[in-house]
Amino acid sequence: MLDSLTFLFEKIFLLTNFNVFNLISTDGEKCPNHCDGSSFKRGDLLEVPRTLFIHFGIYLGDNKVAHLMPDIMPVLTTDKCQIQKVVTNKRLLLGVLSKIASIRVDTVEDFAYGSKVIVNQMDIISKKQPFPNEDVALRAEKLVGATPYSLLWNNCEHFVTYCRYGTPVSYQTDKRN
Repeated sequence: MLDSLTFLFEKIFLLTNFNVFNLISTDGEKCPNHCDGSSFKRGDLLEVPRTLFIHFGIYLGDNKVAHLMPDIMPVLTTDKCQIQKVVTNKRLLLGVLSKIASIRVDTVEDFAYGSKVIVNQMDIISKKQPFPNEDVALRAEKLVGATPYSLLWNNCEHFVTYCRYGTPVSYQTDKRN
């Protein structure tokens, strides 16, 4: 029963957010506000607002972000050039449907997908003390690679909260349940 509800919820989310990962923002800018990474510190928890949800990542320095992204491509090929390309809506959709994802490292601009990137202030609401920023970044780097995906149980927010606090939590999905 729970699997069926999870499956249904994931499909509804996808249908309502089919254009969630646009490469150009509504005002036409490629990557407004801080996309060069100059204002971020290694280990910062970053967020990118989307239609219904927020996408999260960990800043690694040198304009790089580690984030959990549903993607079917790693199952279809071992060609790293094909896999590393920006994830398209089709790849994202097939990744969610097949519950396949990877924790990948992308540029801040690719992570942003045309949206504003900000440093998340989750430390205020978290009941746990955050690890030092360097430890957060090292945890994220160690997890890079394939991982199962679930909108409710293993999404990008679970990844960053595990890296930052040691416990995977998604405040977004907890609010919606």
